[in-house]
Amino acid sequence: MMNLDVLAATAREMVDNHRGLLAADESTGTIKKRFDSIGVESTETVRRDYRELLFRTKGIGKFISGAILYDETIRQKADDGTTLVQLLQAENVIPGIKVDGGAKTLPGSPNEKLTEGLDGLPERVAEYVTLGARFAKWRAVITIGDGMPSDYCIHTNAHALARYARICQEGGLVPIVEPEVLMDGKHTIDVCEAVTTRTLEAVYHELYLQGVQLEGTILKPNMIISASDCPSQASTDEIAARTVKVLKRCVPTAVPGIMFLSGGQSEEEATRNLNAMNANHGPLPWALSYSYGRALQQSALKAWKGEAGNVPAAQAALLKRAQLNSAACAGTYAGEAEKAA
Repeated sequence: MMNLDVLAATAREMVDNHRGLLAADESTGTIKKRFDSIGVESTETVRRDYRELLFRTKGIGKFISGAILYDETIRQKADDGTTLVQLLQAENVIPGIKVDGGAKTLPGSPNEKLTEGLDGLPERVAEYVTLGARFAKWRAVITIGDGMPSDYCIHTNAHALARYARICQEGGLVPIVEPEVLMDGKHTIDVCEAVTTRTLEAVYHELYLQGVQLEGTILKPNMIISASDCPSQASTDEIAARTVKVLKRCVPTAVPGIMFLSGGQSEEEATRNLNAMNANHGPLPWALSYSYGRALQQSALKAWKGEAGNVPAAQAALLKRAQLNSAACAGTYAGEAEKAA
């Protein structure tokens, strides 16, 4: 039975005090690519060691409210027998879990994706709650291209997101609703704005139809941004203004927080764009925060290089990035702090 008061309190806690989320839920395939970039072999032990160094970072709970885990990670223990979940809890960081089964080819539309994983989800949610999770994440992928996205793709993904969200709430987890409009391609910021608007309208229509209680949810959207290969790249101010405009049009005020994905932006871009929204467009009806993976971890990963002796340097790099993003939540991020970092 859903306890909305508990869910809503957790959702508020996720965005309180200018804090954000560490997305450490890379699949085994994705984290292998990250490790390949620093010349480190991806084994279960190495993956555990890396995530342990992230979660043991002293003081991280001042800037990070929660961490999204992968199925492997939520079950792992450190060498001293402490579970990785307990390491997070010791730093006042809420454990969360990725529950989707990945984006697969959409039947009837081979260039588009539909996220799978609804089968058996109630049982998985129940188990994750016993392992310490308090929120969950499900990512839908919307591709912009020739004739894409189709209404079919947007609506099937919106329907699945809402089903996931309802199942999570019934099982006691706050659902992070993540409809990601990819920045891959050559499309303009105008196209990104139009597609993101269509997508968010469809998602909130489905959430309403399926009885999802918005007070106990978090939205994790893309920013409104030029595609990575678009010849005309929008400025920080334009990204911020357009993103806030779309959110005001599409996201009900009952939602406690919007925690952006970085979506391929650099660490500095992701921080700068978030800061511009909070510095220049408040006050807003929801907290604007971050749920970054690469844009929080890249510097730490480079500092670590897979060597135990580099753990303090990697933790310092993570803490610095978290601190800069927390400042962006407050609208007080100063670009020159980048150079000091």
